Amino acid sequence: MGKITDLQGTFELHNGVQMPYFGLGVYLSKDGDEVISAIQEALNHGYRHIDTAAIYKNENGVGEGIKESNVNRKDVFLVSKVWNDEQGYDSTLKAFDKSLERLGTDYLDLYLIHWPKGQLSKETWKAMERLYKEKKVRAIGVSNFLQHHLEDLIAESEIVPMVNQMEFHPYLVQQNLIDFCNQHKIQYEAWSPIMQGKIFEMNEFTILAEKYHKTAAQVVLRWDLQKGVVTIPKSSKKERIIANADIFNFELSEEDMRLLDNLDKGHRFGPDPDNFDF
Repeated sequence: MGKITDLQGTFELHNGVQMPYFGLGVYLSKDGDEVISAIQEALNHGYRHIDTAAIYKNENGVGEGIKESNVNRKDVFLVSKVWNDEQGYDSTLKAFDKSLERLGTDYLDLYLIHWPKGQLSKETWKAMERLYKEKKVRAIGVSNFLQHHLEDLIAESEIVPMVNQMEFHPYLVQQNLIDFCNQHKIQYEAWSPIMQGKIFEMNEFTILAEKYHKTAAQVVLRWDLQKGVVTIPKSSKKERIIANADIFNFELSEEDMRLLDNLDKGHRFGPDPDNFDF
């Protein structure tokens, strides 16, 4: 894992691409003004990694926000995902083109399979390998894949996924899955790092926030990065976007890292990748 230095620092993916380890997630940001201004605020504040998905229905606004910011497209690490009803070989290629069109760009930095769909995802992955070889996307990966999903996919693939984006927070560490990903040089990435706001009610975070003169959110986001996990907290509020990124002037001790690791109880706030119906 590289050093954690600043908002534009990166972790290196197994194909040599540099992925900024901190970004803005735009799940639930409304298309139009809300997401456009969130993207502009983030980019103009120094963020260089934006994470969206077809199902978020805001790719148009994301593209617009990038265009209207003072940052060149080539300096933005832009991520989208193929939704479940468009998985499959041909439909993934079409879904990718539609995402590009909505985003107003001719390539993506990272494209992810949003959820594991068994055999269907293997067809999706073949399409993604093709997009990667055609240099339409700089890196390809998956989201919500547990170890057995990854093993199943890798067994029949030419390219090992570069990223696995998972629900990740102190109640759901899944250290065995992180270890498996590290062994296969698959970069681990967190969604829902703030546990839908639950961390603000937890005594452990109140204590650590006081100790480090930081907020609970800043403490948990710092924990992510020190574990080598890319993180993309979502917000459409300017103050929150700026505050979330203020995590490069302190470091959690090993003892406090362990304290947070030990809160793990295998608890999900989102769907279970082994049991979902969409």
